[in-house]
Amino acid sequence: MKANETKIQDFLSANKTRFVIPIYQRNYDWSTAQCKQLLDDILHIGTGYELAHFIGSVVYVHDDIYTSSKIKELSIIDGQQRLTTLTLIYLAIYHLAIEMEDENLKSEIYETYLVNKFVPESEKSKLRPTQDNLAALNYLLRADATEEFSKYSKITENFDYFKSRINEQNYETVLEGLSKLMVVEISLERQKDNPQRIFESLNSTGLELSQADLIRNYILMGLTRESQNRIYEDYWKLIENLARDENRNISKVSDFIRDYLTLISNKIPNKNKVYEEFKNKFPTSDIAELEDILSPIKSLAKFYNKLINPRNEADSDIRRQLEYIDQLEIKVAYPFLIKVYEDYANGIISKNDFLAILSFVQSYVWRRFVISLPTNALNKVFMTLYEKVDKDDYLESIQKHIAKRKGSHRMPQDSEVIEALKHKDVYNIKSKNRLYLFSRLENFNNNEVVTIEGNSDITVEHIFPQKPSHAWKSQLSDIEIREMKDEYLHTLGNLTLSGNNGSLGNKDFISKRDIPDKGYRDSRLWLNRYLSGIDVWNIKNLENRFNILAERCLKVWPYPDVDIEEYDESLEEVSIFEAEDPTHKKIDYAVLFGQKINLVNMADLYMKVLSYLFEQNPELFFNTDLVEKIELVKITNQDRLRQPKSINPTYVIETNLSNVNKFERIKYALEVFEAEDELTIKYADES
Repeated sequence: MKANETKIQDFLSANKTRFVIPIYQRNYDWSTAQCKQLLDDILHIGTGYELAHFIGSVVYVHDDIYTSSKIKELSIIDGQQRLTTLTLIYLAIYHLAIEMEDENLKSEIYETYLVNKFVPESEKSKLRPTQDNLAALNYLLRADATEEFSKYSKITENFDYFKSRINEQNYETVLEGLSKLMVVEISLERQKDNPQRIFESLNSTGLELSQADLIRNYILMGLTRESQNRIYEDYWKLIENLARDENRNISKVSDFIRDYLTLISNKIPNKNKVYEEFKNKFPTSDIAELEDILSPIKSLAKFYNKLINPRNEADSDIRRQLEYIDQLEIKVAYPFLIKVYEDYANGIISKNDFLAILSFVQSYVWRRFVISLPTNALNKVFMTLYEKVDKDDYLESIQKHIAKRKGSHRMPQDSEVIEALKHKDVYNIKSKNRLYLFSRLENFNNNEVVTIEGNSDITVEHIFPQKPSHAWKSQLSDIEIREMKDEYLHTLGNLTLSGNNGSLGNKDFISKRDIPDKGYRDSRLWLNRYLSGIDVWNIKNLENRFNILAERCLKVWPYPDVDIEEYDESLEEVSIFEAEDPTHKKIDYAVLFGQKINLVNMADLYMKVLSYLFEQNPELFFNTDLVEKIELVKITNQDRLRQPKSINPTYVIETNLSNVNKFERIKYALEVFEAEDELTIKYADES
């Protein structure tokens, strides 16, 4: 490694040198705000007395590999965003020189900072960005281009910004400022240095890259240029294109890789440790092994794409179920669903079974939502659910496994759902969930599907309004009005769909029912059918309507009709936060931060967890109230405790505790360490 300070203009003006942005680097993505800040700084130092202005480092790999025309290529590891932006500033000055008909300035900028002069045309550009940006840069280098550049590009967008601000009055100040910019130039040699490790070090000190960016760099950085291009084009580019939320144009590659690792490892990586988990799982950069690693990931990316972009599924029946899953936001099930989707695509299960599984997953999640069971309990269920699939009895094996779960993982029974739904506020839930509920109810067994999501004409309406008019008081008693407001206002029985919410407003019930073409009586919606045939909206009719809706709910989200054997869920590996009361129980083993530890008893678990946490970060014990909570003292003061035990050579903790107290203290310590997901336990079978 060699490092030295240099002027950025000297670096960019190096003769017969090309600055290559490798394909594993993310795209150029500086915002206008960042461009503005840099140009403001350049103008400021261009008018001041500063001799130099430091703008960071540029790190590159010098492989001593040359093209046929002897152009020296430097692969930029860090600094591509700044180098590209500075090139755009020089381009803006170049175009200004053309407009000013200043041939000397035009030639100086073009031949010094933008191109290598005495080389073939195809190799002229000094900066060689990633493929998506190269066409835009080449377009800007063509001063005689008459047509508009048709594609959207940050390259052209930021060039236009600089061109709008750099003019005849200030370009000399810009040039003066550019001449004062300094960087630390760090040159690496692949044979002597470790570019990947240096890249990770740069990232840990502030380079804002996603987990997907880090994985892409890890996969490609150690390969030859030819191999990089092949792996990128044949695998990674396709994965990036598929794992994208197309509506919002947001990359979901990090989420997808996290789901994939969850599927194959039966362990959910921390969102900020997906890259580390990927490296640990696949410690290789051999190209043959890389293809074996990336092939199943690429295959599953096709199905992940349809889960997050349901419109890409050609089959209308499947697409509708995917849209429902998207509305309900069942992302926790993605690791399971991408494999089931693949099995359907490979003909292992029929379309009807696939649809039934998609519907069953909704029933499971929706029923739990209705009775307010914790959503985090689903992580463990879906993480291992595919392992429970019996390929010869695909659908029923899934249903049986879910139906036999108990405790926080259970699928609520019909009676639980109806009782909770009767009084649940289903109006002030997430809008997507609210639309999902009414869309499913309205369209159940409906051949003519009513589109609700994205349809501004159809909205959820209160039958008894939030602000009732005076006319309601003549139709209902004060007691009923109060009960409507306090108990039923936002519940399912009092809500419906309407394409004329503005017209209905807070009118009395008869008016809402009979408005020509807009009232309940003329509505074609199933949800308004009961309302069209009654003369008053009171508690009795609200409860009658709820019973009708409740019966339909049990058909839309049915409980599976399967026979299940008795099942003791306490014998499964579960998070300590979801484990049953540990009183009188023995523990088999635990998994702490991904490492399985065999245990003698509950006291053994207590000591091993707290000793591990203390070893990782003792300061955190003393900077919080954890010291008091677990009764931690120096060994010289151990006589203060009833039953002290050492967690290191200097400190002891109190252990004269019940199993319940041990559990509570472990959970508190994990919360302090923000490591709630890092301890699972398995009780021993005492039968």
